[in-house]
Amino acid sequence: MKINSTIAKFVAAGTILFGSVACTGDYIDYNKNPHEPDLDQMLPDDYLFSALLLNMQDVMMPEQENFSQYVDCLMPGGFSGYVADSNLGTGWSGRFATYNPSEAWLRIPFADFYDKFYPNYFQLKEQCEDEVYLSLAELYRICTMLRVTDTYGPIPYSQVGVNDALKSGYDSQEQVYKKMFEDLDNIIDVLTTYSAQNFNSSGDRIYGGNTKAWAKFANSVKLRMAMRIVYVNESLAKQKAEEAVNSEIGVMTASTDGAYHKVVDHNPWERFMPNWGDARISADLVCYMNGYSDPRREVYYDKSTFATKGPYKGTEDYVGLRRGIRQGQYNSWSQGYSCMKVTVSDNMLIFPASEVTFLRAEGALRGWNMGGTAKALYEEAVSLSFDERGVSGASTYLTNSTGLPTVYKDPLKGEDGQKYDYSGSTNSTITVAWDDAADFETKLERIITQKWIAIFPSTMEAWSEYRRTGYPKLMPAMHNLSDGVVDDAEGARRLSYPADEYRENGENLDAAVSILTKESSNKKGDTMATRIWWDCKPAK
Repeated sequence: MKINSTIAKFVAAGTILFGSVACTGDYIDYNKNPHEPDLDQMLPDDYLFSALLLNMQDVMMPEQENFSQYVDCLMPGGFSGYVADSNLGTGWSGRFATYNPSEAWLRIPFADFYDKFYPNYFQLKEQCEDEVYLSLAELYRICTMLRVTDTYGPIPYSQVGVNDALKSGYDSQEQVYKKMFEDLDNIIDVLTTYSAQNFNSSGDRIYGGNTKAWAKFANSVKLRMAMRIVYVNESLAKQKAEEAVNSEIGVMTASTDGAYHKVVDHNPWERFMPNWGDARISADLVCYMNGYSDPRREVYYDKSTFATKGPYKGTEDYVGLRRGIRQGQYNSWSQGYSCMKVTVSDNMLIFPASEVTFLRAEGALRGWNMGGTAKALYEEAVSLSFDERGVSGASTYLTNSTGLPTVYKDPLKGEDGQKYDYSGSTNSTITVAWDDAADFETKLERIITQKWIAIFPSTMEAWSEYRRTGYPKLMPAMHNLSDGVVDDAEGARRLSYPADEYRENGENLDAAVSILTKESSNKKGDTMATRIWWDCKPAK
């Protein structure tokens, strides 16, 4: 096999591009993919290409539990209102949930995506000439790097690997999105052209080699990205959204269109929740679903053990834990809170069709051509979510015009502030049933709140949409340890760049921070409080 100098240097350098891998007590060595064959095993070519595509899929939605723990559970899990840390070991000196993550934690959602994705991507680009494989690699790159740019803002994108560069320059987030849109259009053209021809199913744990399914997925990603930029560039958002929905193949519309990663060893959420006890279901999610008497609770999470034993017997069946509790505050009783229902063999959710239909509902609310009215698409999206979870009762649920998020009362009543009331003008009074007479903002909150419930546990997407829209309305973290940097009501808007990147790529990063500050609507520099490019919804 031939590997050119750029790729050889990238692969050989490994983590040099963005610093060396740091370790904590839980962050053990996981850089070697146990499912990745050695180079001398990667023949013939189709086996090599399938292996490289699988490796890229595994980074796009990490199955490795330690990697996934940081980039799915502990970081966006808490920021999105889905997850609360419960196993606060002594090694957790700084955490995302309390807005004071350690340096080791900060670098993982940045550097590890680059370190793990690009060697496979460059090797496929160098060795392969198949248009479908190359388009899929580019699509996986977009999905992976979209997570990174939506976490940090400006990132290395167009210049990664150019001219043998190990220290890449940054693109503004606006440039990243525009390049991704351009690449998506090319990807969609190729996948549409070959939509009747499937590829090797051994290289695809998501759709089993179904090219048409990937074309729908690519259009759905385009729609998701279009809605993300609606407050910063509405005309481009509308154009790209309508192109996606009304294209030849279209977007995901049926529950069977959804993207789920078939696990090889185990679903990492099983490790975080029932196995390790690292996290419990957040009080935010439980309060909304309790208030709506949502039947999906039975498949999302277990009933609390507080209801059946101990001094707190008789509390509600489903009880969530407040986000941002102090280290050691509840360790002795943390297992009593509701825990996610997940087994080692469950597939991992990547992108459900219900989310796509909620996106279309919002587009219709904005007057775009989405193939239906906002009301019809909203109700279709809720029904799709019930179908995806194998739960009945969607039609009854959609008529609920009185249920409101419940008042949160922590069974442990550990300190002042443990009671939280969602009612009132500053918090949510949103119900389930559609109301045509409601104003735009109320309708938007209704759509986003139900989307948030439907896409659990897509933590990164939920956090991004919370930042974009302000919905659903969430409780503030119990403890804010950011030394005044992060606002209690707003929560974290992004992550700061890791110190390794300042040391290894300082000149380019300094320029990136200048870009970030210029693009940001609140211009606070490299902090967790800084709003990224698309996070600019006007104040009501």
